[in-house]
Amino acid sequence: MMTVSDLPAQIESIRHFNRFYTRQIGVLEEGLLNSPYSLTEARIIYELAHHEQATATELANELKLDAGYLSRILRDFVKRGLIDKQPSETDGRQTVLSLTEAGQKAFALLNSRSRNQIEAMLNELSVADQNRLIESMHTIQSLLGSAPERSVPYLLRPHQPGDMGWVVERHGVLYNSDYGWDETFEGLVAEIVGAFIKHFDPKYERCWMAEMNGEIVGSVFVVKKTDEIAKLRLLIVDPKARGLGIGKRLVDECIRFARQKGYRKMTLWTNNVLLAARGIYKAAGFKLVEEEPHHSYGHDLVGETWEVEL
Repeated sequence: MMTVSDLPAQIESIRHFNRFYTRQIGVLEEGLLNSPYSLTEARIIYELAHHEQATATELANELKLDAGYLSRILRDFVKRGLIDKQPSETDGRQTVLSLTEAGQKAFALLNSRSRNQIEAMLNELSVADQNRLIESMHTIQSLLGSAPERSVPYLLRPHQPGDMGWVVERHGVLYNSDYGWDETFEGLVAEIVGAFIKHFDPKYERCWMAEMNGEIVGSVFVVKKTDEIAKLRLLIVDPKARGLGIGKRLVDECIRFARQKGYRKMTLWTNNVLLAARGIYKAAGFKLVEEEPHHSYGHDLVGETWEVEL
């Protein structure tokens, strides 16, 4: 049992550990992870990437930041094009914050560098020592009463090299297992993503990848059909991540992006057997405008065109 005389030494031990660990992960450097962002700025970007939506009040409470200090950072983020601010639909006094495309790219860079840094640190240890380290960290969190994070268990990020292979493979596997579609559907998906990459216009087109625990679990695309019409394509969520609202969030991001870019309408093509996706589209405001029977992927299907006015 700790006595009063032990306390000064215990305090100094914790301070010593804090100094060691801040040097270890580089938080004392001017730019965290060789980025243009301070530790506080990076944490704000991280929180926004892990929330479906957040207000400045929620961020200040979660990060225990002074409201005025946070407000200055957020104003700077708006000027730098990192965040978007929209009036709250439920509270007119609040503004909902979200990362823009530039903000999500900033997060993707920070996230990648952080993973690489930690991987390099762990590679210096044996497997047994890695396990000891993680167990010790869990012990610290438990003893200090670490509260569970309120953020959603996934994040959305822009596409990067290697992602298109996942999109093609997952569509091929899941649509075969769920609906019995043959390899011609996988071939069609490969053509679509190939054309997207070849003709990608970052100003008017977008791909979102949903990631959970470092693993891709979903994706969706917005492509330009005409100057006034955007097309939503290839919405997919891996079975292991269904039920978390990822599909809805992906579609909501597509609509928000299309509105920001000045499109007047969004359209999509699907099939009547895709009941879960159809439910998401309907809830987002899409309306069925056309149906057409066809034989594709080894099955008789009914193709559907859905639209939403923006």
